[in-house]
Amino acid sequence: MAELTGKTAIVTGASSGIGAGICRHFAEEGANVVLAARRKDKLDALTEEINKKGKGKAFAAVADVSVLSDMEKLVKYTKETVGDADILVNNAGLVGSSRVRDGEVAEWEKMIDVNIKGVLYGIQAVLPDMISRSSGHIINTASVSGFEVTKTSTVYSATKFAVRSISQGLEKELARTGVRVTNISPGMVETERNSESLASYSRKPLQTDDIARAVVYAVTQPDYVNVNEITVRPV
Repeated sequence: MAELTGKTAIVTGASSGIGAGICRHFAEEGANVVLAARRKDKLDALTEEINKKGKGKAFAAVADVSVLSDMEKLVKYTKETVGDADILVNNAGLVGSSRVRDGEVAEWEKMIDVNIKGVLYGIQAVLPDMISRSSGHIINTASVSGFEVTKTSTVYSATKFAVRSISQGLEKELARTGVRVTNISPGMVETERNSESLASYSRKPLQTDDIARAVVYAVTQPDYVNVNEITVRPV
């Protein structure tokens, strides 16, 4: 297994939930992590926590993934503060009203902006440098909703199908460049945002650490190994 000591990672959606879990695990493995999200207070608190406990250093950066210039500034900040980004985790995501018949167009646009454009903007911001160095790893967080559609998940599922398609196509585009791509699709994860959904959930939900460990597994493989797809479901 490769080590993360001295590596630099950018994680979006880092202020809570899966993103926060990934940041903690990366730092524990020795990586320096740039935490990106919109909530500065949450970022600052988590950055302080990681810097007290982790082997790697944490740095906070306020950024909106749905704004390309924010992602470009994030990558520039990372280079100037820590160094070139070895890993990008496109984790920021948004769940909103997803039934087409409900006509919540504004909700759809927000999901499309964050879940699809946010992934593409993150890739656009880091990819040229990764290709020039013949090294790098892009992790895209999709969902089991990217495999299965329910009557209440139409639009959200469409955005996560898109993330999986972007991951699959990008992996083929980047074959033999040295840049790896992994798509991870979590099932139900216990976070602060889905407490209402969990009330009627019949199985033990996943924990954020379960997803973080899967991500660490993918990025610590030998450089000739590309783990393209990971799906993590509750038993």
